[in-house]
Amino acid sequence: MESRHLSVWIDATAEAVYDFAADPQTWPRWAAGLAEGGLRRTADGWVADSPMGQVTVEFSPPNEFGVLDHIVRLPSGQAVYNPLRVIRGGVGEVGCEVVFTLRRQPGMTDEQFDADAAAVAADLSTLRRLVEN
Repeated sequence: MESRHLSVWIDATAEAVYDFAADPQTWPRWAAGLAEGGLRRTADGWVADSPMGQVTVEFSPPNEFGVLDHIVRLPSGQAVYNPLRVIRGGVGEVGCEVVFTLRRQPGMTDEQFDADAAAVAADLSTLRRLVEN
């Protein structure tokens, strides 16, 4: 399996970034690839209307480590695990880094993988803009 790590530095505390990004209701504002059509709570959990069709999303439970991993279940039944972390900038640092690990899915072409990476990078930039403002 091939992975690509995409990250953005954010001029805000790790706690502030985590609190914002851990709330599924903020995802439509910054995670366009997943929650473009909205993310809503149902009896089956969180559901999003994505470009691929309706998907369900399982989020990591709240934690103090900045872990925002989530599993996206596609209409095909395929489950995609998405590691996402908010990492403190260091001792006494106000800023933090948000890192998303993009994993190439089976059968994905180089062009599709690059397009996914570009979409994730855009989402992370939007997250930065929203949290910093």
